Amino acid sequence: MGLLKAGIGALSGVLADQWREYFYCEALDAQTLVKKGKKRTSSRSSNTKGSDNVISNGSIIAVADGQCMIIVEQGKVVDLCAEPGEFVYDTSTEPSLLYGGLNKENILKNFATVGKRFTFGGEPAKDQRVYYFNTKEIYGNRYGTQNPVPFRVVDKNIGLDVDIAIRCNGEYSYKIIDPLMFYTNVCGNVSDDYTRDLIDSQLKTELLTALQPAFAKISEMGIRYSALPSHTEDLSNALNEVLSKKWTELRGIAIYSFGINSVTASKEDEDMIKSLQRKAVYRDATMGAAAMVDAQAEAMQAAAKNEAGAFTGFMGMGMAMNAGGGGNAAANLYAMGQQQQPQQQYQQAPYQQPQQPDRAQPQNPAAGGWVCACGTANTGKFCMNCGASKPAGAPLYRCDKCGWTPEDPHNPPRFCPECGDPFDENDAK
Repeated sequence: MGLLKAGIGALSGVLADQWREYFYCEALDAQTLVKKGKKRTSSRSSNTKGSDNVISNGSIIAVADGQCMIIVEQGKVVDLCAEPGEFVYDTSTEPSLLYGGLNKENILKNFATVGKRFTFGGEPAKDQRVYYFNTKEIYGNRYGTQNPVPFRVVDKNIGLDVDIAIRCNGEYSYKIIDPLMFYTNVCGNVSDDYTRDLIDSQLKTELLTALQPAFAKISEMGIRYSALPSHTEDLSNALNEVLSKKWTELRGIAIYSFGINSVTASKEDEDMIKSLQRKAVYRDATMGAAAMVDAQAEAMQAAAKNEAGAFTGFMGMGMAMNAGGGGNAAANLYAMGQQQQPQQQYQQAPYQQPQQPDRAQPQNPAAGGWVCACGTANTGKFCMNCGASKPAGAPLYRCDKCGWTPEDPHNPPRFCPECGDPFDENDAK
């Protein structure tokens, strides 16, 4: 009885699997990454007794946009299709008289299949499956740094190179770019669906681990942490570069987009950076002189409010300035700044056509003459153009090469801004 039952089961099974199947997959939502294909059957269908994991030769498999289909036979991927449309599976090892026709070769293949199933008690000795992969963008993956992440701040303008700690949060999306790799190393032969919640936790942990080297690549580009939201594409490329071995080469997925809601640093780090930036401004001598003058003005106001009397406050302020050499510090810094500016202008523009004065000026004043701040050469005690009095003991400086005279005779530059000739004793007239 057992042999007879096996023979009847083998024959009836082969006859039931003669029908060509139509495999399809409903729309894959954002939560489903992989779904097993289903055979389309209805109340009018006669294909209701076929084997579940057997695909008859000539079966049609429908593929929609955003999907990729693979056929797995005996645990091995034998075919793949990622183009939308219908795919005819005509290389199946399960012959069908309804596709190959009633020819001798096809009939012999079916009898061979019956004999093979008889040896397995009437059951098919094979497993054939269709899987659909979601190749659309999987978005809505939130992340956030629970602990501060190191970030290197580089500001070449002020010579700043310091490591700080920042926190950030946002969302990212990824895509399955290699279904074969994802099937081999991640999902395998799933019975029905493989959803994103089975892998999202691992991906989030690896993403947060990769943020530190990715931030290092971004900081090398000179991008400040406060400007990270406007460089999300650069950060996405940096993350893909760091995660390429774990995600792309191992799982067949890649980051598609990366968004940042906010990036914050600790208050101590922000105050430190702002303080260094403010101090860097004082490298300019004129800015340093302006800051010192402002400090002296505030000190004078504070001295005037001294409870022991304004005279006592001013006397203390004067002693402090004399002890620190601050009496002429602002003036010296301002003079240094004025000397630096012509040199910088000369380096940027080696030659400029000298402008002609609005009015004729004497180029060779008499001995003992002087040049007013308005640029007029005079010989008397008062300027004949603006009426300013002659400075006491003011020498007249004039370039012995081009004849240029400074506006302030007391502080001539080290080099002539018109011709670059250095000033020396021969220029004092």
